[in-house]
Amino acid sequence: MTDGLVVVDKAGGMTSHDVVSRVRRLAGTRKVGHAGTLDPMATGVLVLGVNRATRLLGHLMLTEKAYDATLRLGVVTTTDDAEGEVTATAATDGLDEETVRAAAAEFVGDLLQVPTAVSAIKVGGKRAYQRVRDGEEVELKARPVTVHELVVHDVRLGETAELDVSVRCSSGTYIRAIARDLGARLGVGGHLAALRRTAVGPYDLDAARTVDELAEAFTVLPIADAARAAFPARELDDRQAGDVRVGRALDVDLDGLTAVFAPDGEFLALYEPRDGVARAVAVFTG
Repeated sequence: MTDGLVVVDKAGGMTSHDVVSRVRRLAGTRKVGHAGTLDPMATGVLVLGVNRATRLLGHLMLTEKAYDATLRLGVVTTTDDAEGEVTATAATDGLDEETVRAAAAEFVGDLLQVPTAVSAIKVGGKRAYQRVRDGEEVELKARPVTVHELVVHDVRLGETAELDVSVRCSSGTYIRAIARDLGARLGVGGHLAALRRTAVGPYDLDAARTVDELAEAFTVLPIADAARAAFPARELDDRQAGDVRVGRALDVDLDGLTAVFAPDGEFLALYEPRDGVARAVAVFTG
C-alpha cells in the first residue's frame, strides 16, 4: 500500500476512531492515524495518514482549519453543543441582527479561549471528557488561538436565535467554545448546533471522499504529493539528497518548515532553518 494521505468526508454519527478503523481495513494496515478529531455530530474533512505518512500528521495539525457552523443562542448545554443536556435557557427576542453581528465580529483575531470541559485535552494524563464522564469537575486553562476570519451568513431571530457562520482559524480552536462565548457575550447563552469542517490546511471537501466511496474505490494521495500540497518544496541535488538520507544539516536557505525532494521527485524529509543552516525535523526515507 502506498504511503500517503486519505482525505475523508466524515458522516455525522461516526467517531474519528470509527473512520480510522474502516480505513485500516480498507488499506490493509494498522498504521493509520488522523490529523485532529471531529466530534461525532460534526461532518466534513478528516485527514488520515497511512503508513509513513502518519508521521506527517503532527506537522499538518499546525495548519489552519475552516468550518461552516450553525450557532444557537438562548440555550446552554453541558457540552457546549447540541449533544449535551440543556442547563439553561434565555429569551432572545430582545436581540437584533446588528447587535449579534457586532458581537460575532469580536471573536476575530488572537484570542484566549477556554476549551469546552468535554474536550480531548489531557488533564493529568487523562482526557478531560473522561474526567467529566467520571463525575469530576474540570476547569481548563485558557489557551491562545487565532480566528483569521468569521463570516456571518445569516441571522435568524425569534424565541431562540441562530446564525450561520464560516470560520477560518488556527488548529486547536473550538467552534463550540465560540458559540458558548458569543452567547455569554450577548447575555443569553449559546451552543453549537451544527458543524461541518470544510478544510484542513490545503485539503478541502473537493479532495474528500466518504467512507462508502472509499470502500468502492480506495485511493491514497501519495506522500510526495501530500507534502508538496502542505509545505513549501525544495529540490535537492544528488549530494544533498545523500546528506538528507542520513539526517545531516544542509547549507541552504529556507524560509520555514520545508519539504525537500530528491532529483527523481522522491519526498525525503521536512527541514527547517536553525542555527544558520537547514536541519532535519523528520526524515521519511528508509
